[in-house]
Amino acid sequence: MQLSDSDGVDTDVSSVAMDQELLAMGSIGAQPTADRPPFAGSAAGLTDADIMLRVKAGDESAFEYLVQKYRRPMVGFMYRMSHNAAAAEDLAQEVFLRVYRSRSGYEASAKFTTWLYRIATNLAVNHARDTRNERPEKMASLDEPDEETGTTMDVADSSLTVEESMVRRERMAAIRAKVQALPERQRVAVLMHKYQQMDYKQIAEVLKLSESATKSLLFRAYETLREQLKEFV
Repeated sequence: MQLSDSDGVDTDVSSVAMDQELLAMGSIGAQPTADRPPFAGSAAGLTDADIMLRVKAGDESAFEYLVQKYRRPMVGFMYRMSHNAAAAEDLAQEVFLRVYRSRSGYEASAKFTTWLYRIATNLAVNHARDTRNERPEKMASLDEPDEETGTTMDVADSSLTVEESMVRRERMAAIRAKVQALPERQRVAVLMHKYQQMDYKQIAEVLKLSESATKSLLFRAYETLREQLKEFV
């Protein structure tokens, strides 16, 4: 899977000082103040691409709006890709920093989420390659991590017996392992389709594939999972 940081994302090291200043100011994930009113009230009728164009024009509150909107799903995506809560937080923050650094070159030629997840996928895949020999954290679930900790725990279902709960946990562990073992493109596509609720067209745009190729990719992935997990079906 040939992924790089070439999708209009400026990663010049000269921007590091600006990034640090931005974080110090609290812009990423900051709460609105009296001097910086919330943007959400003026977002009605605007697409995310429209809002990103406002970021390009210098509207800091528009950037904060996008961060608040996508922070949790982005941390969730990065957690499923990295299997590491701390890394997920760091990678999600890096995604938003790259969005901010690239604001001047942004063009609304595709959905904002396509651009956002292309940046995220590039980062996640490169991180996975750089850390492939490191032992991943023990994951509790593929479900979305808690907004603050980046981790999840299976919630006990009082309607299940102890044996049923054990089978459920075993099934979830098997699913995690089999998804992780999929070829890189298939794994990324499944995570975007199943857990980020992205459609074929969006996934195709992120991975730079045709829709038919994306459907074929997901079909092969789900067939593999179905075959390998048939004892749990």
